[in-house]
Amino acid sequence: MDRQPIINGLSVDVEEWFQVGAFERTIARSEWDGHASRVERNCDLILGLFDDAGVKATFFTLGWVAERHPAMMRRIADAGHEIASHGWDHARVFTLGAEAFAADLKRAREAIEQASGQAATGYRAPSFSIDQRTPWAFEVLAEQGYTYSSSVAPIAHDHYGWRAAPRFAFQPMTDSDLIEVPVTTAEFAGRRLAAGGGGFFRVLPYAFSRWAIRQVNERDRRPAVFYFHPWEVDPDQPRMKNAPFKSQFRHYTNLDVMAAKLRQLLGDFVWGRMDALVAGEASRAAPLRLAA
Repeated sequence: MDRQPIINGLSVDVEEWFQVGAFERTIARSEWDGHASRVERNCDLILGLFDDAGVKATFFTLGWVAERHPAMMRRIADAGHEIASHGWDHARVFTLGAEAFAADLKRAREAIEQASGQAATGYRAPSFSIDQRTPWAFEVLAEQGYTYSSSVAPIAHDHYGWRAAPRFAFQPMTDSDLIEVPVTTAEFAGRRLAAGGGGFFRVLPYAFSRWAIRQVNERDRRPAVFYFHPWEVDPDQPRMKNAPFKSQFRHYTNLDVMAAKLRQLLGDFVWGRMDALVAGEASRAAPLRLAA
């Protein structure tokens, strides 16, 4: 008997082109309102791509963006997509204490829910910044009523990563139903490889992403979690020539082919919202156990 296709989690981390971690030392927060906003046109392009493919997704949105673009938020919600939180202004969780993190969550949620008219029960940390340094973060999320997080990258990376974390959905606390769903990784020759989207998807050949998601679906029989950003479908965005070379390379490479690669990805696999993925994975989410 043929197996039913696995529904993978499709997500968009909604932020402006100037709010990315790669430019955090190049563009100050105080300068953000002085830069041209491009997030609305980019999200509308993405909504068109999703509509053409007949898929629904989760939009993890900065409160800063939601407050300034309420009409866009309503369009996303009205199209049947999930609205979730990406925090207020892209501050990495490990730069905050528990109290500041709670305040960031509250401010973002109020702006997101007011703008979209939809309850936000999911969260993704900016730059996947929940890791071994932030054992208190899951408790704060649970206290604020979030049902799931997708904030862990179980790899080693120069900007983020929690290599010891599980690859698939887990329960970070024994006294809470909160589920963490890490971004997708693949395995090759005993190594974990980042395979959940973003810059890796843009820079590497499409065949790598197709192989990785097939591995997760067919060998592991688990859903993949894929993400990208609105600015990644915008080859005409401003160039920050004073940013470090590595940051420019990561940010600008292959912007002109991203939309076409996304169309292929949307057609090659089955996709859905993150809240639906979490509902299906909840019974399989094992308690978090890390090696001593």
